[in-house]
Amino acid sequence: MAMARRQHITIFTTASLPWMTGTAVNPLFRAAYLAKAGDWEVTLVVPWLSKGDQTLVYPNKMKFSGPAEQEGYVRRWLEERTGPLPRFNINFYPGKFSTEKRSILPVGDITETISDENADIAVLEEPEHLTWYHHGRRWKNKFRKVIGVVHTNYLEYVKRERNGYIHAFLLKHINSWVTDIYCHKVIRLSGATQEVPRSVICNVHGVNPKFIEIGKLKHQQISQREQSFFKGAYYIGKMVWSKGYTELLHLLQKHQKELSGLKMELYGSGEDSDEVKASAEKLNLDVRVYPGRDHADSIFHDYKVFINPSTTDVVCTTTAEALAMGKIVICANHPSNEFFKRFPNCHMYSTEKEFVRLTMKALTEEPIPLTEELRHELSWEAATERFVRVADIAPATPAKQHPSSSQRFMYINPDELKKNMEEASAFFHNTISGFEAARCVFGAIPNSLQPDEQQCKELGWRPQGL
Repeated sequence: MAMARRQHITIFTTASLPWMTGTAVNPLFRAAYLAKAGDWEVTLVVPWLSKGDQTLVYPNKMKFSGPAEQEGYVRRWLEERTGPLPRFNINFYPGKFSTEKRSILPVGDITETISDENADIAVLEEPEHLTWYHHGRRWKNKFRKVIGVVHTNYLEYVKRERNGYIHAFLLKHINSWVTDIYCHKVIRLSGATQEVPRSVICNVHGVNPKFIEIGKLKHQQISQREQSFFKGAYYIGKMVWSKGYTELLHLLQKHQKELSGLKMELYGSGEDSDEVKASAEKLNLDVRVYPGRDHADSIFHDYKVFINPSTTDVVCTTTAEALAMGKIVICANHPSNEFFKRFPNCHMYSTEKEFVRLTMKALTEEPIPLTEELRHELSWEAATERFVRVADIAPATPAKQHPSSSQRFMYINPDELKKNMEEASAFFHNTISGFEAARCVFGAIPNSLQPDEQQCKELGWRPQGL
């Protein structure tokens, strides 16, 4: 008997390493661990940037002459963190960096990076971002099932800008519209994201296995009665005000008296580094500011308390990493932190007074060792199990199609009606997104309907179309 063909999962995302952003790192781990589960053929599709954009986005002036070189870098980075894992494919689509949005936008119809015969399941990481300006084949027509994973709380960021509430109102409706017409189901990582049609809330992210190993080592030290945490409190995050620094420095400044004796180090690099440093220096507390570095760096192993007041994250990766390393975490009682409530080392505050009390208490007590069950909850294995369950993509034998009974005269099937309305809505979106003037009004990068000659050459494609 011939073996059934394994289904193909294609994960499309909006960023790639060496840009150390959540949408580069988490989809890469998702692809690796879905491949490890062994039930599917897996392809990760990431943006390719031309050299001019690479210098704007990638750290330390890192440049790649072609996709194969960048793919090699991505695979080495992953293997250093996970050890050898089953192979999955990595494809590239043309992208351009929007300096205004601080993000990479797709160029052309990126559904064409996958052949029709492999178009089974598509996972759109940041579905709204991937479909705002999509012009081409409709995702639901190309793929049998399209799952969106919402990573970013765009509305929260937009509200902080000039005329933010008006922009947020418009964006909210556009996001709902595009995810509805292009996705069968949407997974929201937490309740801190926008409500969209056909969505469920589930944290389908895990932590880099290195953090779990560090946590096990700390657990060993504690069980052998060795002193394992001899540094105080710290915070790590991209140094821009919206990433928790506004809230943190406000709390430290307002409660300097009650927090006297607190020593804290902040680690981060970003556009607002100088301002953050200047604000920290004005405090009467011992708060030092250092450039950003990898959270797995040995410099962080001995800190006992991670303080993270950020509320713009959807699920804060650094909080999960700190818990995996066995630390006490102080964070806001906010929908983005809901997943962490089950962890005894996670202390949440609802008021400023509570923040002060929990911080001072944490500095005097020892963390509670993580149980095996809770440690597993933080892993990518557990995250992948949750993803397969909520996305409903477990391999199954296809159900037999029963012929429909003869319909009553003039009967209108509500599902058919809904499908037709959705088709019309998708046609309308596709028409608008085909006009350069309309695209530019809504913030698309000019001339991004087709990849330019340079990108086609770098990707080894024929110019004008893929």
